[in-house]
Amino acid sequence: MQQLEIHNFLIRYFLANECEITENGPGYLTVQLTIELDKELMNRPFYWHYLEKTGGIPNPMKLTFITNPQIVPEHIKGETVHFGSPRLHQIFQSTKKLASYIRLYENHLNGQQQTPLMPWLCMNVKISYQCDRKRDIYKSIGLQLINGQMIEDFHERLQNVQLTPKIPDYSFTLSPLVKPKSGMSRIENYLKAVINEDDHTWAEEARKRWEQDLRLLDHFYEDVEEENENYETEKKALQDQYEPKINISFINGGLFYLTDNAV
Repeated sequence: MQQLEIHNFLIRYFLANECEITENGPGYLTVQLTIELDKELMNRPFYWHYLEKTGGIPNPMKLTFITNPQIVPEHIKGETVHFGSPRLHQIFQSTKKLASYIRLYENHLNGQQQTPLMPWLCMNVKISYQCDRKRDIYKSIGLQLINGQMIEDFHERLQNVQLTPKIPDYSFTLSPLVKPKSGMSRIENYLKAVINEDDHTWAEEARKRWEQDLRLLDHFYEDVEEENENYETEKKALQDQYEPKINISFINGGLFYLTDNAV
């Protein structure tokens, strides 16, 4: 993740959470937090507990983030944020917590013409292939909840659609024939089918490495006649290290009401 990407991500994060960006300069960003985001990020529970108990005037913090120390003006002081920094990790976790689900409508340009909006369920997921090595694949799946059409790279397609949290004038939503819960099951089954058709050579190779290390372990303990606790512990550690696993984890998703040809 490049520094410019981090800078733009922070802008989107704070604007989405209704914070005012008071300065947006070269290599830095100054943000006035809302009460909600101060509670989320600043770890001041005693301050807010006291304020709510005494009825005091809330004073959310203002923060300056340095996103590129090489170009930031010398007089700007703030907290340096880079990929791997604790603050950015905290904001990533907050994003998952605050934005796990969303509902948005296409802000179409059909004027005063009555326009139907089709319901789409979007699920962004991570597929993790794990053994003694790890590979993650990210997928964004869209499912139309009327005709069951399913498409990949749904999030990328939405980048070209203007969206709004409020349904536009002269628009109406169509009721889904497929319920969201059933839609989630359809997407999950689709992902399992994709995984089943994958090349699983990686798992076979992991099992071979597992067997090799297990033979070495057996050779090391071959002179030990009675049951040995250390042997069982090391054998279990080899299983944990090498045993192939595939995990599907939900990142976020939402309902999107779109015109017929939006995606």
